[in-house]
Amino acid sequence: MSTQTSVAATRQGDGAGSRRPRRRSRLARVPLLVWVFLLVPFVLELFWVFWPAANSFSLALTRWDGIGLAEPVGLQNFRDLADDPIFLTALRNNVIWVLGFGGLSVVGGLVLAVTLNKPGPLVGLYRSAIYLPMVVSLAVSGLFWRVMYAPEGPINGALGLLGLEHLERQWLADPAVALWAVLIAAVWRQVGYIMVLYLAGLKGTDPTLEEAAAVDGANAWQRFWRIVMPQLRGVNTVVFAVTVIDSLRTFDIVWAMTRGGPYNETQLLSTYMFQQAFTTGNLGYASAIAVVIFALAIGFIITYLARQARTED
Repeated sequence: MSTQTSVAATRQGDGAGSRRPRRRSRLARVPLLVWVFLLVPFVLELFWVFWPAANSFSLALTRWDGIGLAEPVGLQNFRDLADDPIFLTALRNNVIWVLGFGGLSVVGGLVLAVTLNKPGPLVGLYRSAIYLPMVVSLAVSGLFWRVMYAPEGPINGALGLLGLEHLERQWLADPAVALWAVLIAAVWRQVGYIMVLYLAGLKGTDPTLEEAAAVDGANAWQRFWRIVMPQLRGVNTVVFAVTVIDSLRTFDIVWAMTRGGPYNETQLLSTYMFQQAFTTGNLGYASAIAVVIFALAIGFIITYLARQARTED
């Protein structure tokens, strides 16, 4: 019995030993240029992204102005956040932003993708026109919409021509509507990107399933909801992750249009973090806000992926 065991162990060892050289030979066959293309971006990401991100966690536990020595304060920054009315306003606005920005851009992008997922003489032109705002930077988009929302700008001018003068207002200076005005500008830019993602997903669906459902008497909505949407599950996961991350890190367009005003009514976590870091010089407090943003993004995405996994099971 012991002899058989030793023989089996020897065979396993030989198998493991033979697998190791095989793996080494595969790695050796990878050209040096491929390793360079892999390692250079990895090192840059490690230096410019991962190291500063990890550093934020340690800075969040300090009081630091960016010049002198950092003073350890433990969790005091997070306690201060709980009592900070501007932070609470920014947190509330971010929840509104995630739901509004994510919901409107996803629904709008999906509707546009379904509408334009058909051959036609001008379909390509329409797709290009809708996607065009994504080519423009967020800062430039913000400046464009500042002109649109100006008191004498095109939006108030159009309302005046339509006889709706009572709806005219200073859109970016009115605390009641400023956040929604900026949100519309952000959705206008994002919806083309979501449309392209869903167009790619729709190209990968099986049209014969939809045709079979039509033969069985299913109407257009039933075919879309019961046949097409389940095939877009992978695209939905990507869209959800992209929209959540984009909504939590939105900064440029808000900063270009309102800088968080009026009266902090359009303040988001990202803009308030920037103000704390580079206006007041409170880098420890800003790092605590960055940790909150990271926790919210991870929480949203993990919750969604867990629900998706339970649904598939």
